[in-house]
Amino acid sequence: MDTTRLVDFDKLARRARPKRIFFQLTFIIPVVVLSVVVILAIFAPLVAPYPYDQINMSERLMPPFFMEEGNTSHILGTDHMGRDVLSRVIYGAQISFSIALLVILITSSIGTVVGIISGYMGGRTDAFLMRVTDISLAFPAILIAILLAATLGPGYWTVVIALSFLGWAPYARLMRGEALQLREADFVTQARTIGASPIRVMVRHIFPNIVNPLIIIVTLAVGMVILTEAVLSYIGAGIPPPNPSWGAMVEEGRVFIDTAWWISFFPGAAIGLVVLSGNFLGDWLRDKLDPRLRQI
Repeated sequence: MDTTRLVDFDKLARRARPKRIFFQLTFIIPVVVLSVVVILAIFAPLVAPYPYDQINMSERLMPPFFMEEGNTSHILGTDHMGRDVLSRVIYGAQISFSIALLVILITSSIGTVVGIISGYMGGRTDAFLMRVTDISLAFPAILIAILLAATLGPGYWTVVIALSFLGWAPYARLMRGEALQLREADFVTQARTIGASPIRVMVRHIFPNIVNPLIIIVTLAVGMVILTEAVLSYIGAGIPPPNPSWGAMVEEGRVFIDTAWWISFFPGAAIGLVVLSGNFLGDWLRDKLDPRLRQI
């Protein structure tokens, strides 16, 4: 009887091994991809083979090196103005990640504060803050960005303001739910009993216990912010040329998609790779940090 049980446990272990390997790969691969892209973004002036705005009309529309007319001097080819595509993709990572960092820092801070106050205080404060949140969720960020671009002109800070103006609302909604659950926890009740002020309770007792879900949300938001910035640049409401935004590069190459597909393909592939890596990493962190989904 004991032997049968041992065999059964051995079979279960063998079946679980591929799942564990896949679970590890969903963490390792996204981390490696995002780390490489971040390093390239930080050291773009040192890594990029050419300045992003260097024009050479004699080398315009040169294909990537693996094609028949390609050249190793431009590994990913050149665009319609002879600018090196690889260099512009690297500099584009710098723009995309800096925008994502600023937007996430602003939106997560505002949303977390609003969510904690709303969930812990309750009553009229909760009703008022949640109605403001609902109003913010009702407006599409892209529409606001277009209005700001028409008012202020397209640019780096226009994108940051547009994405931050409404991006805090999802954080507020989710953090409120976490705060509502923690408000009645024993350690929070004990803190109130000994006379701790509401601010102290929210800062010292509630916030540390919502860091894990906050990390998960932030990780998932990286890809979405980069994708939204690319969409805004694609429609002309984001980063203006000649700055090498990934979305703007895709739009510039749209006209040459039949004859020079690489102009749009490589920045588009970069967007897809970063968004996919961010989503995989966020899913992994959710499974790892959320006790309700934690794998045994």
